[in-house]
Amino acid sequence: MLLNSKGKHRRPSKATRIATLAGVTGAAVAVPLMGATNASAASVETWDAVAQCESGGNWSINTGNGYYGGLQFSQSSWAAAGGTQYASRADLASKDQQIATAEKLLDMQGPGAWACAGAGGLTNDGVDPGVNPGGSGQSESKPEQAQPERQAEQPTTRSEQREAPKAESKKTVTTPTGDKVKKGDGEYKVKAGDTLSKIAQKEDVKGGWSKLFKLNDDIVEDANLIFPGQQLHLK
Repeated sequence: MLLNSKGKHRRPSKATRIATLAGVTGAAVAVPLMGATNASAASVETWDAVAQCESGGNWSINTGNGYYGGLQFSQSSWAAAGGTQYASRADLASKDQQIATAEKLLDMQGPGAWACAGAGGLTNDGVDPGVNPGGSGQSESKPEQAQPERQAEQPTTRSEQREAPKAESKKTVTTPTGDKVKKGDGEYKVKAGDTLSKIAQKEDVKGGWSKLFKLNDDIVEDANLIFPGQQLHLK
């Protein structure tokens, strides 16, 4: 089931990655409507090691597989961790900007967000990498690469939001980046700090987080990203 998850951060490829993912998918916390803290940190050397495993150390890689940059961010994880303030995709951002965004994702989801966390020795060790992300990425200085089809899914403007029917607003939840995701009509309302795993355990969902994800795959695109206010079906 994990390999069919849409838009998950981690890049499934080798059997070792599959084994790693099976233990951690569904464990990402529901992102609160505020930015992540800087409580977690890892050294640049550690991120280099993770990138070497994830992408061969190519910080500008875009193979068209839905994962971008040296640390192979999915588009949803890049946006959720605030990477779009630097560039529209991770491969268009600088190494420092990718690491700065990865620090936030590390704080939000923990080392399990990367299949290569073990290979790179990635932990929440509190070491400040000392990177300088600046204000803009490489997208201004290198040719724009082919945009994925999901580029069409741009957030609506404020004026468009005001013009939308009120009934529509009740069917969506606003994410930390201002995007809107489906709210759903299930019996369980997601709270900040929730994960699919926690919810499945607390509500005794037979089949665990994977069953919960399957029951709600019409509103949850990424098993690692759920948002406060979404309403999930438990059966």
